[in-house]
Amino acid sequence: MVQRRRRRHLTLIGGVSGALFGLGLVVSGMTRPDKVIGFLDVFSGAWDPSLAFVMVGAIAVHAVLFRLIVRRSSPLVGERFHLPERNDIDGRLVLGGALFGIGWGLGGVCPGPGIVAAASLSPSFLLFVAGMVGGMWLFQRTRPHD
Repeated sequence: MVQRRRRRHLTLIGGVSGALFGLGLVVSGMTRPDKVIGFLDVFSGAWDPSLAFVMVGAIAVHAVLFRLIVRRSSPLVGERFHLPERNDIDGRLVLGGALFGIGWGLGGVCPGPGIVAAASLSPSFLLFVAGMVGGMWLFQRTRPHD
């Protein structure tokens, strides 16, 4: 009974967190490829700097809360914190970052906003999410297992 209640509690927290994150992406314009491309195209003469405020706000919130949260002995809704264990830069990281940046610049959408925008059932966003899932599957199938 306690385990079932805990699972429902975690599901509720995850759902509310996801909905709040998705709402923030929609309100900020991150789900609109034209807005993202307008931000990335600094040399066109029609640069739209408004997403810089979204980025600065996100960095500020993260900078403050991350330091407070990791001081705790454990997270509020988990057994332990899941922090990156590696901090080195290798070719796979650089290649992945480059592919991500190229895709973001060409398509004007990245994973979080793409998933949120796919709720509109737009064929282009559904194709984006399908490609993203396919890429994740391919990564899992080809990565060396440590």
